[in-house]
Amino acid sequence: MVVFGLVSLLAMVYAMVDVTRTPGAQVRTLPKPLWYLLLLVMPLVGAVAWLLVGRPKPGDASPAPAPPARPIAPDDDEDFLRELRRRRQDPRDDAA
Repeated sequence: MVVFGLVSLLAMVYAMVDVTRTPGAQVRTLPKPLWYLLLLVMPLVGAVAWLLVGRPKPGDASPAPAPPARPIAPDDDEDFLRELRRRRQDPRDDAA
């Protein structure tokens, strides 16, 4: 009986982590919140159902991430780099 409980708990935890890491657009059959509910209410059945009909198929490609709308770091920002070059050429501007 203890082994069944441990297997059920481990299956539920694995499925919960897998649901969490799977992008919402790739989840099949049910939306993510319903998968969480199913896993909480019926851990072993929910985990098996997730593995069989919820996970993305192995051949499903994830959509490419969108390019950032703005620079992520200062060294990616052309305006910032241009200003640094300008300050380096005329150090008197920094005193003001």
